[in-house]
Amino acid sequence: IIVFLSLAAVAIAFTLARNLTKPLLLITRAAEQMARGEFPEGIVLRSAGNGFGVTILAGCNGVEASLILIAGMLAFPASWRRKVIGIGLGLLTVQGLNLVRIISLFYLGQWRADVFQFAHLYLWQSLIMLDVLVVWLLWVRWLPAARPR
Repeated sequence: IIVFLSLAAVAIAFTLARNLTKPLLLITRAAEQMARGEFPEGIVLRSAGNGFGVTILAGCNGVEASLILIAGMLAFPASWRRKVIGIGLGLLTVQGLNLVRIISLFYLGQWRADVFQFAHLYLWQSLIMLDVLVVWLLWVRWLPAARPR
């Protein structure tokens, strides 16, 4: 049983690596190009198999959600050290989830366009903001309790 589970885990890992490598490389390349300011109108990720593509425009990059998180952490009374740690970890979390969002929308759009539209316009918008709220709440719980004056 252990050998079977180990082989199954390796097979799953190879399948995930093969299916996620190309979108991750495309998104990484797009991020590098955006950092250099080469594509101000957006980055297009297109499937070679069926031609479906997604364009990553301003508003799709998680910047607005990150700014809301930063504003919430800066406005809350905490030490600067804890604010910097919270902002750093929070930005990683928000951008990581946004990467998952882009990849999932890329594959979802190839599957069903109507579901893609719903997920893009409603579901993922809500989930990204929920992520900001959850990260902020976890950060607030991590802060030491205020001392009575």
